[in-house]
Amino acid sequence: MYGHKRQVKLGYEEAVKRVREELQKEGFGVLTEINVKETLKKKINVDFDNYIILGACNPPFAYQALQAERDIGLLMPCNVIVYEQGGKTYVAATLPTVTMGSVKNEKLAPVAKQVEDKLKKAIDSV
Repeated sequence: MYGHKRQVKLGYEEAVKRVREELQKEGFGVLTEINVKETLKKKINVDFDNYIILGACNPPFAYQALQAERDIGLLMPCNVIVYEQGGKTYVAATLPTVTMGSVKNEKLAPVAKQVEDKLKKAIDSV
């Protein structure tokens, strides 16, 4: 398992809005945004469900992680997704303990756990 996912009783647009709000409450900003539906249509002319990838960053934790492991930027920012499938809306976030755990640097573990707890709280609050 590499993500924390919930089905929500909201429409897609409302779920995206709520995810942004809940991330902000936990100290995250959205640095990147990829509208997968639009990108796939534009690049390869295929239709796909509503799907967005938000690259979330909590600057104090990012700084701590970078101090512990300079190359950790390869695993940042933390991806959060919102998508529709089969008429249902889902929200999910990466699990930093899993992604950062692959680095095998024990100094990252506490940072990863704190970030993961905040991401889970944001997802669960949607």
